[in-house]
Amino acid sequence: MPGATRQGARPVLIFPGGMPRALDYLGRCRREGVPVIGASSLAYDVASSQYPSWLHLPYIHHADFDAALRKAIRDFDIGGIYTPNPVIWNHLQGILGDLADNVTLVNASPVEEALSSYRSARADAHELLARSLALASSRTPKTAVAEIAVAALLRQVETVPGMCSHEKTRALHEVARYAVAGDIVEIGSWWGKSACVLAGLAHLYNVGKLLCVDPWSNEHLVQHDEHGLVDKGSALMDAEEALAVFEMNLLPHGANQVNYLRMPSTEGAKHYRGQRDVTSASFGTTSYQGRIAILHIDGNHAYAAVKADVEAWSDLVADGGWIIFDDYTWPFGDGPRRAGDEFLAAHRQQIECGFVMGGALFLQLS
Repeated sequence: MPGATRQGARPVLIFPGGMPRALDYLGRCRREGVPVIGASSLAYDVASSQYPSWLHLPYIHHADFDAALRKAIRDFDIGGIYTPNPVIWNHLQGILGDLADNVTLVNASPVEEALSSYRSARADAHELLARSLALASSRTPKTAVAEIAVAALLRQVETVPGMCSHEKTRALHEVARYAVAGDIVEIGSWWGKSACVLAGLAHLYNVGKLLCVDPWSNEHLVQHDEHGLVDKGSALMDAEEALAVFEMNLLPHGANQVNYLRMPSTEGAKHYRGQRDVTSASFGTTSYQGRIAILHIDGNHAYAAVKADVEAWSDLVADGGWIIFDDYTWPFGDGPRRAGDEFLAAHRQQIECGFVMGGALFLQLS
């Protein structure tokens, strides 16, 4: 049972217990039923009240630290030590074998842990730029930006919850390079993962401003997927929290470069057609061009909803602009595929370039 203590498990010492990552680990231990003891070298640590047991240890450079730690291990039968402090981690790695050979550090080097996501982002950026797509477009792509700039965007996107695969991000990067100038409109943003990708690419390749259209409503999440699994999970989500998370993720991209309309897609299209300014409490007022360079359709995946999105927005896409049907290959239903195929059949003569990547259908208008 979550939160229950594992029978017979030896406790983990969390030291220093008040650091943010230590408190994160404390929460994880509580969820997994791992017994813990907090410790600090401070005379008083405000975090002590969050732990079921607490002890004081000298600073590691004090002569009596090793003896105090040995006593704590013996008195509390400590089986492992977690420390987010790199200096303490390095010191314990050097002494634990002699101090208590049956006690281990339960986490890897804090430095390695802290840098691993940055290293992954740099490696992913290098691969993304090394594998550029030769799209069948008559337009000359913009020169790729520096690798470190792409790495910075990928690192930020990885902190955002949601689904936007590396392959789809790679495709979006190429679309931005081939994009004409204009607005980027995303239908369905929720927590803002793909919106962060689009906002970052818009800045890197000087495409335009991002407008996100989403009702952030549980009612509009109902998609009537084939087995009801998506709808069942969606019913558990908090729409108000999702909007707050979206705002937190997108505000760093600049209040004058991003904004949103909290309304259904069809109502958002009427607003966009009628006026160029969009105002929200968090982002202020953002002025848009009124011509769409990239239209990302990722709202409700029911066929009728996707079709309505296409009909409401597609004629606003500029010549040379892109329409993206997210989840064109979707295991829970065929709404995006049916709507995408119908659009492709009806406008085949207007399609200059098309491909499927990362589960999405990408179409460039001639």
